[in-house]
Amino acid sequence: MAFASYLMTKDAETTRPPTASRRPPAAVGNVKGILKAELKRREMTYADLVERLAAVGIFESEANLRNKISRGAFTAAFFVQCLIAIGCEHVRIAPPETKVP
Repeated sequence: MAFASYLMTKDAETTRPPTASRRPPAAVGNVKGILKAELKRREMTYADLVERLAAVGIFESEANLRNKISRGAFTAAFFVQCLIAIGCEHVRIAPPETKVP
């Protein structure tokens, strides 16, 4: 029985699709870039964001927050909560238009 389980496990490992590249999709970079830009625009640090999130009931350590933002590994809800916590009312998501002379 153990041998069959081993074979099934090995078979499952070999039939998995190849892993995707380690580079995150462009959208992840855009989202974390927006959040970082809004923090910088307000001259806020990650520690400031941790305090403001705690004030609304979201408890994150500074290191955890830094890692989340660096990886871009957070939900849309968390993204919006961060923007609200730092006082952001408007976010520009489209690239600026280029002017033709």
